Amino acid sequence: MKHFIDPGRKRNSVNFVDHIVYSRVKDLDGNDLELDLSIMAQSGNIEMQTAGGVMPEAHEIEYHPAIIWVSGGGFRGVDKNQMIAETQFLADAGYTVVSVYYRSSSQGKFPAQIVDVKTAIRFLRAHADLYHIDVNRIGIMGRSAGGYLAAFIAMNDGEYESEEWSGFSSKVQAAYDMFGPVDMVKLMEADQLAMAKDPNHRWKTVEDTHAGAFMGGDPATMKERAKEASVNLRITKEMCPILIAHGDSDPLVPSYISQEFYDAIKAEGMEDRAELYLLKNGEHGSPEFFQEEMREIALEFFHKNLGN
Repeated sequence: MKHFIDPGRKRNSVNFVDHIVYSRVKDLDGNDLELDLSIMAQSGNIEMQTAGGVMPEAHEIEYHPAIIWVSGGGFRGVDKNQMIAETQFLADAGYTVVSVYYRSSSQGKFPAQIVDVKTAIRFLRAHADLYHIDVNRIGIMGRSAGGYLAAFIAMNDGEYESEEWSGFSSKVQAAYDMFGPVDMVKLMEADQLAMAKDPNHRWKTVEDTHAGAFMGGDPATMKERAKEASVNLRITKEMCPILIAHGDSDPLVPSYISQEFYDAIKAEGMEDRAELYLLKNGEHGSPEFFQEEMREIALEFFHKNLGN
């Protein structure tokens, strides 16, 4: 049958551009390593640069707030786009979504991952005109290890900055931490307790764990050094608003880590900058985190702090 319909243009199409190199670093063996990111945004924002079109005049450009997506993977390394589909709702809402690859724990130890994500933020500001990004409205979100990195970046402490894209800020205006292991010491202790209870546990020593591989170095000093990597011990007055979500049945990163993080923020007198959601029956990255209700909570948070 032949049909004639008028679907209109209520929804803009979304473009995706991959393999944009933002940093060149060395791995632990001294080998050259290129770090890349991808950008997902509504049509009219980034397609001009990828289709060979003529750039519009500056006064015609519409600049959009950006949200950086940081994948998890226990710091062991994971495809940066593994769960990018779960962030399309942000692109549909008008945000430019930027997915960032950072060095794995086999390629670099703490604070290499912090350095990488901050470099990516400066890269975006340095190329704001190219990608039509509002430099004053940049947020960050991530799950698990990515949630940890999002929370760490949220402190806006000015530390762990490389020389790449110097002159541009690595500060963010909003952060969403999804079940991030923000207390590295407590995470190590939880893993040690699990190993003691179960002789068949997947790890045998603290240096085998995700946190141990992330820290590296002498196992005898690992816990003490992990304090420097614990976000709950690094809270600053420069911290941007932060949304925290954690499942109450998480078997890998205990929910009390996020609860104590929220309490630490309250103790610093910044409760108005933090929101904590505990998800009933939520496990580590289980479907509860990607339901419509959580999307609405995330959108409300980013709308409030980044606009759009």
